[in-house]
Amino acid sequence: MKIKMVKGGICAAKGVRAYGIKEGSKGLALIEGEGRAVGMFTSNNLKAAPVRYTKKQLETGRISAIIANSGSANSFTGERGMRNAERMAELASSCLGVEREEVAVASTGPIGVQLDMDLIERQLGEVVKGLTSGEGGSTAAAKAIMTTDTFLKEKAVCIDTGTDERVVLGGIAKGAGMIFPHLATATMLSFIYTDASLEEEVLGRSLKEAVDNSFNMVVVDGDMSTNDMVLLVSTGRSGKISEEDFKAGLTFVCQELAKLVAKDGEGATKFIEVSVKGAPSIADAREVARSILRSPLVKSALFGERPDLTCGRIIAAIGSSAIAGAVDPRRISISVKSDKEVLAVKNGEFMDLFGLARTIMKGKELFIDVDLGTGEEVEARAWGCDLTYDYVRINAGVH
Repeated sequence: MKIKMVKGGICAAKGVRAYGIKEGSKGLALIEGEGRAVGMFTSNNLKAAPVRYTKKQLETGRISAIIANSGSANSFTGERGMRNAERMAELASSCLGVEREEVAVASTGPIGVQLDMDLIERQLGEVVKGLTSGEGGSTAAAKAIMTTDTFLKEKAVCIDTGTDERVVLGGIAKGAGMIFPHLATATMLSFIYTDASLEEEVLGRSLKEAVDNSFNMVVVDGDMSTNDMVLLVSTGRSGKISEEDFKAGLTFVCQELAKLVAKDGEGATKFIEVSVKGAPSIADAREVARSILRSPLVKSALFGERPDLTCGRIIAAIGSSAIAGAVDPRRISISVKSDKEVLAVKNGEFMDLFGLARTIMKGKELFIDVDLGTGEEVEARAWGCDLTYDYVRINAGVH
């Protein structure tokens, strides 16, 4: 099985058309593509209207279209907000000639702001005219849902199984702030399409595994949105593929999109990948990795390019994690690398954290490897960014 990057984003998959427009801070995206569908949503207890609405829509197991707006999260908007989510589905249904029950709705933007339905209706008329299966359609849709994002996020791959069967997976995403998804549950949205022919149960298992190893391992600021959503739709226009090969391709696409979200963290100057191994279990490794990237002290030290402070605060993050009691401090090792690598902590003791270590910390992409030393062969990776002055400025609403 080979995974090859291709162009086209969601439109690389057969049976998908998309388009979107952006006017100032308010945009609208429309994706047309009928097939089996599954989704994962935020664990936030105060779920936004579009999340509650789309979860109900997916009970049919099929989606024909997704309509998504930026400029308002339609969250904490009461009954009017739910009616507006329903209205968005009705508008898309009418324009495309599909069943309203097969339209998913997503929103992103400020909480507590009602949707401008007149604007959405007007924009939808323009978007429908631009629907295309060309790669420009995916790009336009990805741009339309951007909020504080500084670049669009789309990826597509072709999976060659070594037979005559080839399938495509394509996805778009948005997210730069308020990123700490817990999808077992500014916003993290991702829409993924494949032309593989797969049953709903396989799609569901594959999406959960892929999300657990990608979006659920991204930490920009540790705040969970009310609107997080990942949708996976299979048009079935291509051939069959094994569940194992499909999971590999889907995980790859989700991880690539997740890394883009981390790289575009609000105000970020550094992309950070944390790898944790030697934990008692994979769940424990994930917990530690996320704890490290969730720490504002770790993230601030990374921005300050201080290896001594970074390592000390990583130790503190490990110690405050849920598995702290199972960790022997004498076995912890930490290495940091960019273009070069340095062993910063060896078996519980700090090494030379000046000289080369200081130089490495100036890298724009940093990779931190943590070995907890239990001997277990498990590893988890998480992605995030540093915490900067600009993050505070952006989220303080100061321009």
